[in-house]
Amino acid sequence: MTDNAPAKIDVDLARTVIQAEAEAVRGLLDRLDERFAEAVRLLAACSGRVIATGMGKSGIISRKVAATLSSTGTPAYFLHPAEAVHGDLGVIQSDDLVVALSRSGETPEILRLLETIRRLRARIIAITGAPASTLGQTADVTLNCRVDAEACPLNLAPTASTTAALALGDALAMTLMVRKGFREEDFANLHPGGRLGKRLLRVDRLMQVGARIPCVAPAAPLPDVAAVMSAGKLGMACVTGADRALLGVVTDGDVRRRLAERADTTALSAADVMTKSPVTIPPSTLAAEALNLLEDQRITSLIVVDDAGRVDGVVHLHDLWRTELF
Repeated sequence: MTDNAPAKIDVDLARTVIQAEAEAVRGLLDRLDERFAEAVRLLAACSGRVIATGMGKSGIISRKVAATLSSTGTPAYFLHPAEAVHGDLGVIQSDDLVVALSRSGETPEILRLLETIRRLRARIIAITGAPASTLGQTADVTLNCRVDAEACPLNLAPTASTTAALALGDALAMTLMVRKGFREEDFANLHPGGRLGKRLLRVDRLMQVGARIPCVAPAAPLPDVAAVMSAGKLGMACVTGADRALLGVVTDGDVRRRLAERADTTALSAADVMTKSPVTIPPSTLAAEALNLLEDQRITSLIVVDDAGRVDGVVHLHDLWRTELF
């Protein structure tokens, strides 16, 4: 045996494991039918919470399913079935929906919960490799997650079966997310601490508003405009008309260029020096998009306007710096 023979055996075995798990997931495709659609309907109609439960490795998958549902707009919790029969069962209410995972469908800890769940009239979705099992027959909807064999060489350790169950749980969560109309900004609201969530923040959550927006009338003398710009500390001032309608913008650069052109600028007004077509964005613009626009235009501020062209706010490069998008 050559020196690299053990390494080749390891790689070959790893490929066999991954192939087995990939086939387990692919095997789900032909089983997606009206029962899956009914499970999504039950989840969408649930007025309470989704309670995911499972024992052992199925419990770990249940935790992940609950976490994915919660992060995509569906309140969900994990209930440990062994702890449930010692008091935690009180978390389940009649308007809740239980998603129970069990490869055999005969997990004793899960079966002990069924009578109480039924008495409370909570609905049950079963994810199991044995649809004819006790759990499969008791559930309102049963999703078949059977695998021909585990990826484990001994066919003992839950591997392919848990991968398939996880994929099916993700399919439920993602389908439900789309049905509910869950949007990027909703995701950002539920993930404020993560980098992805920050990139999905809308500028209406970051912009300067109200009295912090430097605004001047078109007839304002240039010295007054400069004073407003200095007080606002944004390097610009919005020139607005009636009802805050945006007419233009005066920037530090505009003022410097006029000073270079003529020594006496006291007779000039905001309307004389403003840029009449400034770069604007709607309040729904994502922070990442605003950052790209600032970089492309080589400017430091964007004016946020509503559909009628009225000034809603100003987002400055510093506002985006604070999100740690850089």
